[in-house]
Amino acid sequence: VQLVESGGGSVQPGGSLSVSCAASGNIKSIAYTGWYRQAPGKQRELVAHITGGGSTNYVDSVKGRFTISRDNAKNRVYLQMNGLKAEDTAVYYCYAVITPINGITRAYWGQGTQVIVSS
Repeated sequence: VQLVESGGGSVQPGGSLSVSCAASGNIKSIAYTGWYRQAPGKQRELVAHITGGGSTNYVDSVKGRFTISRDNAKNRVYLQMNGLKAEDTAVYYCYAVITPINGITRAYWGQGTQVIVSS
């Protein structure tokens, strides 16, 4: 099982970016999934997560600007980021709690994708 992120990049303040994450491998089910981020010199923080049923949760600093969604059929999770601010600059990591076929349930992480918000 692996998670592969795509998207991200550089944008000016107020702009938009999206990141996506695809899970692949012998997957039986994916429970909840979402995104963390880590800015230079700071601890990794949860940005948003979404359950299998579609319930979402966001860190206060991104509420109203970011939207998380998932495609269960494609084993993908997306993060649409609007109204980006300089403080959103970070490496964004996808994670998912996955039950593999013939395996134990645990958390998996992507390799991270850089988001830079700068004028």
